[in-house]
Amino acid sequence: MQTRIPQTSAVISALLRADFTILWRNRRSLRLVLLVPLVIVISWKGLVDKLGGEYVLAGGITIGLISIGLLGYTNSIARDRDKGVFQRLRVGPVSAWTIMASRIAVQVCMVMIMTLSVFIVGYCVDKIAVSPLGYVTSFLAAILGGALYLSLGQLIVGMIKNPETVNSTTRLVYFVFIMVGMFGELGVLGKVVEDIVHWSPYGVVNTLIATSLKPEKWTQQTSMALLAALGYIVVFAGIGIKKFKWN
Repeated sequence: MQTRIPQTSAVISALLRADFTILWRNRRSLRLVLLVPLVIVISWKGLVDKLGGEYVLAGGITIGLISIGLLGYTNSIARDRDKGVFQRLRVGPVSAWTIMASRIAVQVCMVMIMTLSVFIVGYCVDKIAVSPLGYVTSFLAAILGGALYLSLGQLIVGMIKNPETVNSTTRLVYFVFIMVGMFGELGVLGKVVEDIVHWSPYGVVNTLIATSLKPEKWTQQTSMALLAALGYIVVFAGIGIKKFKWN
């Protein structure tokens, strides 16, 4: 009797339904991930007149992307690998790339929801409004930034197998990015740290989003930040995929 191999579209559809179902059942974690950038936007209301609304929106979106890419994606991959979920999936007629494509698609949807939520809260609470083109370009920049942090998360789970070590590592990186990133960007920690932060993943994503909110202010430095972000994605994803173990 000949075994019938399911179509790729059917496999991806089934995986997406399963992954979105899991996300919905874990909606408490989803709310926490979405809550962090919204709290940032609301609590930074006093900075709107000093540093501009674009700074506040960019900061909230950047921190939200870090939460999704590190705390959300990385820990879920490490947990499912430890429970043998990936090993069981690979026993069936499922390609490896479809498994990861489904997981990444779910995270990209979260990036979109988070970005739209920041725009809405920024407008309703802080009265921050940008041009229609600014919303479109910054939305695309947020997706690119999300890809950067997802690739960084992939690097972490590729290099580290133990889920508890993955969890502690992501929390440490999350803390360093937020604390050193925010204070270093303002120059509080010195010129050297400010330059390092500016070209770090935190800095390039924040620069891209902040400038995309006002596309008319796009400069050569912003183009360099775009190239740096693409470089980070290629390096992080390349190493993370190569080193990743399914069990």
